Amino acid sequence: MNILLVEDDPRLSALIKRGLEEEQLTVTVAADGERGQELALAQPFDLIILDVILPHRSGLEVLAAIRTQDARVPVLLLTALGTTTDKLQGFGNGADDYLVKPFDFAELVARVGALTRRGGAQPHCARLAFADVLMDTASRTVTRAGQPLRLTTREFSLLELLLRHPGRVLSRGEIAEHGWDESFDAGSNVIDVYVSYLRKKVDHGFPTKLIHTVTGAGYVLRQE
Repeated sequence: MNILLVEDDPRLSALIKRGLEEEQLTVTVAADGERGQELALAQPFDLIILDVILPHRSGLEVLAAIRTQDARVPVLLLTALGTTTDKLQGFGNGADDYLVKPFDFAELVARVGALTRRGGAQPHCARLAFADVLMDTASRTVTRAGQPLRLTTREFSLLELLLRHPGRVLSRGEIAEHGWDESFDAGSNVIDVYVSYLRKKVDHGFPTKLIHTVTGAGYVLRQE
């Protein structure tokens, strides 16, 4: 796995690089946002670990640039900004995971492993369809009525879970179990936030809505 680490603290970046390389991962380091963006857009990475407060260009600006070109590469925000507002802003800009400094290195390794497994797993059914939504899990593409939908890694995983269980109400616990790693706090509202993001991309501008909330139970994919 080839990982891009964008971190301006040289001691921390050296620690992370050494630790991940011990896990048999290849790590490229950028010390500022401008260089990080340049590398992210110039070559393919299996995962990007991105600080938010960076010289020359903020991590959120870099993330926005990445998402205009690649909606699928997993991005983990690693930052000292730890309020709920900070996290939701990061997720809203296309982050797939968020880890607050200071952190336990073992947790970072677990999150990296979970994100790279999701990105590299082989699908057991390459093409999924419901109504006018088509998903190709091999090429990681989604369209609705022929229009391409640009989804983040977690939005893609969430939609895939819904497409595999059309008409079935999925609880937040089930979604957390299938779409998030073991460190995810199922009691948080992050799942609701992600469903909201996904609903805007899948349903906005279409007369038939597909993603629905079942109060007190969860979410379901059906035509209404």
